[in-house]
Amino acid sequence: MQKKEKRILITGADGFIGSHLTEELVRRGHSVKAFTLYNSFNSWGWLDHAAQEVKDSLDVFSGDIRDPYGVKTAMKGCDIVLHLAALIAIPYSYHSPDTYVDTNIKGTLNVVQAARELGVEKVVHTSTSEVYGTARFVPITEEHPLQGQSPYSASKIGADQIAMSFYNSFNTPVAIIRPFNTYGPRQSARAVIPTIITQIANGKRRIKLGSITPTRDFNYVKDTVRGFIAVAEAEKAVGEVINIGSNYEISIGDTVKLIAEVMGASIEIETDENRLRPEKSEVERLWAENKKAKALLGWEPAYGGRDGFKRGLQETVEWFTDKANLKQYKADVYNI
Repeated sequence: MQKKEKRILITGADGFIGSHLTEELVRRGHSVKAFTLYNSFNSWGWLDHAAQEVKDSLDVFSGDIRDPYGVKTAMKGCDIVLHLAALIAIPYSYHSPDTYVDTNIKGTLNVVQAARELGVEKVVHTSTSEVYGTARFVPITEEHPLQGQSPYSASKIGADQIAMSFYNSFNTPVAIIRPFNTYGPRQSARAVIPTIITQIANGKRRIKLGSITPTRDFNYVKDTVRGFIAVAEAEKAVGEVINIGSNYEISIGDTVKLIAEVMGASIEIETDENRLRPEKSEVERLWAENKKAKALLGWEPAYGGRDGFKRGLQETVEWFTDKANLKQYKADVYNI
Protein backbone atom coordinates (compact mmCIF):
# COMPACT_ATOMS: atom_id res chain seq x y z
CA MET A 1 0.00 0.00 0.00
CA GLN A 2 1.43 3.32 -1.02
CA LYS A 3 0.92 6.14 1.44
CA LYS A 4 -1.99 8.50 0.72
CA GLU A 5 -2.97 6.47 -2.34
CA LYS A 6 -5.18 3.86 -0.69
CA ARG A 7 -8.32 4.57 1.28
CA ILE A 8 -8.61 1.98 4.06
CA LEU A 9 -11.74 1.06 6.03
CA ILE A 10 -11.28 -0.78 9.31
CA THR A 11 -14.36 -2.43 10.80
CA GLY A 12 -14.10 -2.99 14.54
CA ALA A 13 -11.69 -0.06 14.73
CA ASP A 14 -12.94 0.71 18.23
CA GLY A 15 -11.85 -2.66 19.65
CA PHE A 16 -8.63 -4.08 21.06
CA ILE A 17 -6.76 -5.10 17.90
CA GLY A 18 -8.68 -2.70 15.66
CA SER A 19 -7.63 0.39 17.62
CA HIS A 20 -3.96 -0.60 17.52
CA LEU A 21 -4.22 -1.29 13.78
CA THR A 22 -5.99 2.01 13.14
CA GLU A 23 -3.33 3.97 15.02
CA GLU A 24 -0.47 2.24 13.21
CA LEU A 25 -1.93 2.84 9.76
CA VAL A 26 -2.54 6.52 10.56
CA ARG A 27 1.04 6.83 11.80
CA ARG A 28 2.22 5.33 8.52
CA GLY A 29 0.41 8.08 6.67
CA HIS A 30 -2.57 6.17 5.29
CA SER A 31 -6.05 7.58 4.79
CA VAL A 32 -8.15 5.62 7.29
CA LYS A 33 -11.90 5.40 7.86
CA ALA A 34 -12.74 3.85 11.23
CA PHE A 35 -16.01 1.90 11.40
CA THR A 36 -17.10 1.96 15.05
CA LEU A 37 -20.20 0.54 16.73
CA TYR A 38 -22.93 3.16 17.00
CA ASN A 39 -23.92 4.11 20.52
CA SER A 40 -25.78 7.01 22.09
CA PHE A 41 -22.67 8.20 23.96
CA ASN A 42 -20.81 8.88 20.70
CA SER A 43 -17.98 6.73 22.06
CA TRP A 44 -15.32 5.50 19.66
CA GLY A 45 -14.24 2.75 22.06
CA TRP A 46 -10.47 2.56 22.51
CA LEU A 47 -9.99 5.20 19.83
CA ASP A 48 -11.24 7.73 22.38
CA HIS A 49 -7.86 7.20 24.09
CA ALA A 50 -5.78 7.64 20.94
CA ALA A 51 -3.39 10.56 20.52
CA GLN A 52 -5.11 13.71 19.34
CA GLU A 53 -3.18 13.74 16.08
CA VAL A 54 -4.49 10.23 15.34
CA LYS A 55 -8.08 11.22 16.07
CA ASP A 56 -7.72 14.36 13.98
CA SER A 57 -6.61 12.24 11.00
CA LEU A 58 -9.50 9.79 11.19
CA ASP A 59 -12.77 9.67 9.32
CA VAL A 60 -15.09 7.92 11.79
CA PHE A 61 -18.24 6.13 10.65
CA SER A 62 -20.55 4.96 13.44
CA GLY A 63 -22.79 2.09 12.44
CA ASP A 64 -23.53 -1.60 12.93
CA ILE A 65 -21.86 -4.40 10.99
CA ARG A 66 -25.23 -6.21 10.93
CA ASP A 67 -26.76 -3.43 8.80
CA PRO A 68 -26.05 -4.04 5.09
CA TYR A 69 -27.00 -0.51 4.06
CA GLY A 70 -24.69 1.09 6.62
CA VAL A 71 -21.84 -1.27 5.76
CA LYS A 72 -22.09 -0.50 2.07
CA THR A 73 -22.30 3.23 2.77
CA ALA A 74 -19.15 3.07 4.90
CA MET A 75 -17.28 1.12 2.21
CA LYS A 76 -17.99 3.55 -0.63
CA GLY A 77 -14.79 5.15 -1.87
CA CYS A 78 -12.57 2.70 0.01
CA ASP A 79 -9.89 0.61 -1.72
CA ILE A 80 -9.11 -1.86 1.09
CA VAL A 81 -11.32 -3.18 3.87
CA LEU A 82 -9.79 -4.69 7.00
CA HIS A 83 -12.73 -6.51 8.55
CA LEU A 84 -12.26 -7.05 12.29
CA ALA A 85 -15.76 -6.32 13.64
CA ALA A 86 -17.00 -9.39 15.50
CA LEU A 87 -18.29 -10.78 18.77
CA ILE A 88 -15.36 -12.72 20.19
CA ALA A 89 -16.09 -13.71 23.82
CA ILE A 90 -16.40 -17.49 23.98
CA PRO A 91 -18.40 -17.67 27.25
CA TYR A 92 -20.92 -15.13 25.96
CA SER A 93 -21.41 -17.29 22.87
CA TYR A 94 -22.81 -20.03 25.12
CA HIS A 95 -25.21 -17.44 26.53
CA SER A 96 -26.33 -15.69 23.33
CA PRO A 97 -25.34 -17.70 20.24
CA ASP A 98 -27.88 -16.04 17.95
CA THR A 99 -26.04 -12.73 18.22
CA TYR A 100 -22.86 -14.42 17.01
CA VAL A 101 -24.56 -15.68 13.87
CA ASP A 102 -25.96 -12.20 13.15
CA THR A 103 -22.74 -10.32 13.89
CA ASN A 104 -20.04 -12.68 12.70
CA ILE A 105 -21.65 -14.50 9.77
CA LYS A 106 -24.21 -11.98 8.53
CA GLY A 107 -21.81 -9.11 9.24
CA THR A 108 -19.15 -10.74 7.08
CA LEU A 109 -21.70 -11.39 4.34
CA ASN A 110 -22.54 -7.68 4.38
CA VAL A 111 -18.87 -6.79 3.92
CA VAL A 112 -18.10 -9.16 1.05
CA GLN A 113 -21.41 -8.46 -0.70
CA ALA A 114 -20.69 -4.72 -0.63
CA ALA A 115 -17.10 -5.37 -1.73
CA ARG A 116 -18.39 -7.31 -4.73
CA GLU A 117 -20.87 -4.59 -5.69
CA LEU A 118 -18.45 -1.71 -5.15
CA GLY A 119 -15.40 -3.33 -6.76
CA VAL A 120 -13.24 -3.03 -3.64
CA GLU A 121 -9.57 -3.81 -4.28
CA LYS A 122 -9.14 -6.17 -1.30
CA VAL A 123 -10.97 -7.44 1.77
CA VAL A 124 -8.88 -8.80 4.65
CA HIS A 125 -11.23 -10.92 6.74
CA THR A 126 -10.28 -11.77 10.31
CA SER A 127 -10.47 -15.41 11.37
CA THR A 128 -9.27 -16.95 14.65
CA SER A 129 -7.20 -19.92 15.77
CA GLU A 130 -10.31 -21.13 17.65
CA VAL A 131 -11.68 -22.47 14.34
CA TYR A 132 -9.11 -25.28 14.54
CA GLY A 133 -10.37 -26.54 17.89
CA THR A 134 -8.06 -28.82 19.85
CA ALA A 135 -5.03 -29.52 17.69
CA ARG A 136 -5.07 -32.87 15.90
CA PHE A 137 -1.46 -32.27 14.89
CA VAL A 138 1.12 -29.62 15.73
CA PRO A 139 2.23 -27.18 14.72
CA ILE A 140 -1.14 -26.31 13.18
CA THR A 141 -1.02 -25.51 9.47
CA GLU A 142 -3.74 -23.79 7.47
CA GLU A 143 -4.81 -27.25 6.22
CA HIS A 144 -5.78 -28.40 9.72
CA PRO A 145 -9.45 -29.52 9.98
CA LEU A 146 -11.91 -26.94 11.29
CA GLN A 147 -13.82 -27.85 14.46
CA GLY A 148 -16.63 -25.77 15.94
CA GLN A 149 -16.14 -26.46 19.64
CA SER A 150 -18.07 -23.36 20.73
CA PRO A 151 -20.83 -21.27 19.13
CA TYR A 152 -18.20 -18.55 18.72
CA SER A 153 -15.79 -20.74 16.77
CA ALA A 154 -18.66 -22.16 14.71
CA SER A 155 -19.75 -18.64 13.78
CA LYS A 156 -16.20 -17.76 12.75
CA ILE A 157 -15.96 -20.91 10.63
CA GLY A 158 -19.18 -19.80 8.95
CA ALA A 159 -17.83 -16.29 8.45
CA ASP A 160 -14.58 -17.63 6.97
CA GLN A 161 -16.51 -19.83 4.57
CA ILE A 162 -18.80 -16.98 3.49
CA ALA A 163 -15.78 -14.77 2.82
CA MET A 164 -13.94 -17.43 0.82
CA SER A 165 -17.09 -18.40 -1.07
CA PHE A 166 -17.19 -14.90 -2.56
CA TYR A 167 -13.61 -15.32 -3.76
CA ASN A 168 -14.46 -18.69 -5.31
CA SER A 169 -17.85 -17.67 -6.72
CA PHE A 170 -17.32 -14.07 -7.81
CA ASN A 171 -13.54 -13.58 -7.68
CA THR A 172 -14.02 -11.02 -4.90
CA PRO A 173 -10.45 -10.29 -3.72
CA VAL A 174 -10.59 -11.78 -0.22
CA ALA A 175 -7.66 -12.73 2.00
CA ILE A 176 -8.16 -14.40 5.38
CA ILE A 177 -5.85 -13.66 8.28
CA ARG A 178 -5.99 -16.17 11.13
CA PRO A 179 -4.33 -14.72 14.26
CA PHE A 180 -3.48 -16.93 17.22
CA ASN A 181 -4.26 -15.65 20.75
CA THR A 182 -3.38 -11.96 20.53
CA TYR A 183 -2.62 -10.18 23.81
CA GLY A 184 -1.47 -6.72 24.83
CA PRO A 185 -2.64 -3.32 26.11
CA ARG A 186 -6.42 -2.67 25.94
CA GLN A 187 -7.46 -6.32 25.79
CA SER A 188 -10.65 -7.23 27.62
CA ALA A 189 -10.19 -8.70 31.09
CA ARG A 190 -12.33 -11.67 30.05
CA ALA A 191 -9.14 -12.88 28.25
CA VAL A 192 -6.71 -14.89 30.33
CA ILE A 193 -3.62 -12.65 30.30
CA PRO A 194 -5.44 -9.45 31.31
CA THR A 195 -7.46 -11.28 33.96
CA ILE A 196 -4.23 -12.54 35.56
CA ILE A 197 -2.52 -9.15 35.38
CA THR A 198 -5.48 -7.14 36.69
CA GLN A 199 -6.05 -9.49 39.62
CA ILE A 200 -2.39 -9.28 40.67
CA ALA A 201 -2.28 -5.51 40.07
CA ASN A 202 -5.26 -5.09 42.39
CA GLY A 203 -3.48 -6.91 45.18
CA LYS A 204 -4.98 -10.39 44.74
CA ARG A 205 -2.65 -13.28 45.50
CA ARG A 206 -5.19 -16.08 45.00
CA ILE A 207 -5.84 -15.82 41.28
CA LYS A 208 -9.19 -17.09 39.99
CA LEU A 209 -8.91 -18.93 36.67
CA GLY A 210 -10.50 -21.67 34.61
CA SER A 211 -8.48 -24.61 33.30
CA ILE A 212 -4.72 -24.09 33.37
CA THR A 213 -3.71 -27.19 31.39
CA PRO A 214 -4.57 -25.99 27.85
CA THR A 215 -1.75 -24.59 25.75
CA ARG A 216 -1.83 -21.48 23.60
CA ASP A 217 0.29 -19.71 20.99
CA PHE A 218 0.27 -16.13 22.29
CA ASN A 219 1.05 -13.23 19.99
CA TYR A 220 1.78 -9.67 21.02
CA VAL A 221 -0.59 -7.16 19.45
CA LYS A 222 2.22 -5.33 17.63
CA ASP A 223 3.05 -8.56 15.76
CA THR A 224 -0.62 -9.12 14.93
CA VAL A 225 -0.94 -5.57 13.59
CA ARG A 226 2.11 -6.07 11.38
CA GLY A 227 0.47 -9.26 10.14
CA PHE A 228 -2.68 -7.39 9.10
CA ILE A 229 -0.67 -4.79 7.23
CA ALA A 230 1.42 -7.46 5.53
CA VAL A 231 -1.71 -9.30 4.34
CA ALA A 232 -3.19 -6.04 3.08
CA GLU A 233 -0.03 -5.27 1.12
CA ALA A 234 0.70 -8.74 -0.33
CA GLU A 235 -0.87 -9.52 -3.71
CA LYS A 236 -0.18 -13.21 -3.10
CA ALA A 237 -2.48 -13.16 -0.06
CA VAL A 238 -5.67 -13.00 -2.14
CA GLY A 239 -7.57 -16.28 -1.99
CA GLU A 240 -5.39 -17.53 0.88
CA VAL A 241 -5.84 -18.30 4.57
CA ILE A 242 -2.75 -17.30 6.52
CA ASN A 243 -1.86 -18.10 10.13
CA ILE A 244 -0.31 -15.31 12.16
CA GLY A 245 1.30 -17.07 15.10
CA SER A 246 4.57 -17.22 17.01
CA ASN A 247 5.20 -20.99 16.63
CA TYR A 248 5.69 -21.08 20.41
CA GLU A 249 3.45 -23.14 22.69
CA ILE A 250 2.95 -22.48 26.40
CA SER A 251 0.38 -23.72 28.91
CA ILE A 252 -1.94 -21.37 30.78
CA GLY A 253 -0.34 -22.55 34.03
CA ASP A 254 3.16 -21.63 32.84
CA THR A 255 1.81 -18.33 31.53
CA VAL A 256 0.55 -17.52 35.04
CA LYS A 257 4.01 -18.25 36.46
CA LEU A 258 5.70 -16.05 33.87
CA ILE A 259 3.34 -13.14 34.55
CA ALA A 260 3.88 -13.51 38.31
CA GLU A 261 7.63 -13.45 37.66
CA VAL A 262 7.35 -10.29 35.58
CA MET A 263 5.20 -8.63 38.26
CA GLY A 264 7.34 -9.87 41.17
CA ALA A 265 4.37 -11.52 42.86
CA SER A 266 3.97 -14.78 44.75
CA ILE A 267 0.55 -16.18 43.86
CA GLU A 268 -1.70 -19.22 44.13
CA ILE A 269 -4.22 -20.39 41.57
CA GLU A 270 -7.84 -21.00 42.52
CA THR A 271 -10.13 -22.79 40.07
CA ASP A 272 -13.31 -20.83 39.43
CA GLU A 273 -16.03 -23.15 38.14
CA ASN A 274 -17.70 -20.23 36.32
CA ARG A 275 -14.61 -19.82 34.15
CA LEU A 276 -14.44 -23.43 32.99
CA ARG A 277 -15.67 -24.21 29.50
CA PRO A 278 -17.92 -27.24 28.99
CA GLU A 279 -15.64 -30.27 28.75
CA LYS A 280 -16.01 -30.93 25.01
CA SER A 281 -15.85 -27.21 24.23
CA GLU A 282 -12.41 -26.56 25.74
CA VAL A 283 -9.66 -26.16 23.14
CA GLU A 284 -6.84 -28.08 24.77
CA ARG A 285 -3.97 -27.23 22.44
CA LEU A 286 -3.07 -24.46 19.99
CA TRP A 287 0.35 -24.09 18.39
CA ALA A 288 0.76 -22.24 15.10
CA GLU A 289 2.80 -23.14 12.08
CA ASN A 290 3.78 -19.80 10.52
CA LYS A 291 5.80 -20.88 7.48
CA LYS A 292 3.11 -19.67 5.08
CA ALA A 293 3.15 -16.17 6.57
CA LYS A 294 6.91 -16.05 6.19
CA ALA A 295 6.79 -17.31 2.61
CA LEU A 296 3.88 -15.18 1.30
CA LEU A 297 4.19 -12.08 3.45
CA GLY A 298 7.76 -11.97 4.71
CA TRP A 299 6.21 -11.77 8.18
CA GLU A 300 7.64 -13.29 11.33
CA PRO A 301 7.09 -12.46 14.99
CA ALA A 302 9.27 -9.84 16.65
CA TYR A 303 8.06 -11.16 20.02
CA GLY A 304 8.61 -14.87 19.33
CA GLY A 305 9.75 -17.61 21.70
CA ARG A 306 9.85 -17.42 25.49
CA ASP A 307 12.05 -14.32 25.54
CA GLY A 308 9.79 -12.50 23.09
CA PHE A 309 6.71 -13.56 25.02
CA LYS A 310 8.25 -12.24 28.23
CA ARG A 311 9.03 -8.89 26.55
CA GLY A 312 5.46 -8.64 25.34
CA LEU A 313 4.17 -9.44 28.82
CA GLN A 314 6.41 -6.75 30.33
CA GLU A 315 4.96 -4.14 27.96
CA THR A 316 1.45 -5.39 28.67
CA VAL A 317 1.97 -5.31 32.45
CA GLU A 318 3.40 -1.79 32.21
CA TRP A 319 0.23 -0.60 30.48
CA PHE A 320 -2.25 -2.39 32.75
CA THR A 321 -0.54 -1.28 35.96
CA ASP A 322 -0.82 2.38 35.00
CA LYS A 323 -3.50 3.58 37.43
CA ALA A 324 -5.44 5.41 34.72
CA ASN A 325 -5.68 2.21 32.68
CA LEU A 326 -6.23 -0.21 35.55
CA LYS A 327 -9.23 1.70 36.89
CA GLN A 328 -11.11 0.98 33.65
CA TYR A 329 -11.21 -2.73 34.55
CA LYS A 330 -13.42 -4.50 37.13
CA ALA A 331 -10.89 -7.10 38.22
CA ASP A 332 -13.17 -8.50 40.93
CA VAL A 333 -16.04 -9.19 38.50
CA TYR A 334 -15.90 -12.04 35.99
CA ASN A 335 -17.22 -10.78 32.66
CA ILE A 336 -18.38 -13.50 30.29
